[in-house]
Amino acid sequence: MDCQECKQNPATVHFTQVINGEKTEVRVCQQCAKEKGYVPQDDDVYSLHHLLSGLFNPKTAVHHPSPQTEEDLKCHHCGMTYQQFTKIGKFGCASCYETFSDHLNPLFRKVHSGNTVHEGRAPKRRGSDVYSRKKLRDLKVKLQEAIADEAFEHAAEIRDEIKLVEQELHHDEERDDT
Repeated sequence: MDCQECKQNPATVHFTQVINGEKTEVRVCQQCAKEKGYVPQDDDVYSLHHLLSGLFNPKTAVHHPSPQTEEDLKCHHCGMTYQQFTKIGKFGCASCYETFSDHLNPLFRKVHSGNTVHEGRAPKRRGSDVYSRKKLRDLKVKLQEAIADEAFEHAAEIRDEIKLVEQELHHDEERDDT
């Protein structure tokens, strides 16, 4: 297959990008890949930073409106700008997380397949307690949504399910105390 850009050289770089569920595939030669920024200029060096910096690229990242534009964002503690962060791939200090927070969740969704919360795995000996507490939190959120939607019959079903999970948790706690 020939390069989609220059249409002269054979395509040796296959680049796939998925944004908001829309898949775009590009097949280009090595030279066009360098010119378009798909690969670094150094022939042999492709670091993790190069990979991650592509995720921070404002042209491809999914952004939601925020009170400040990316150009205006600057950490009040260390002085790092959002533009510097996208180039370096690291924050200057802990305050940067708060300063750039409006731009991080879309980035986390992109990196973590749409998830912004890490739930991890629970140890087997205490796992049921962890899963029950998570289920309880999820049910309480669903209950609030059902109430807001005025779906009171559904809310009553969720309330009953919450009671069952709370009883299980209470029973497990009593068993652990003995």
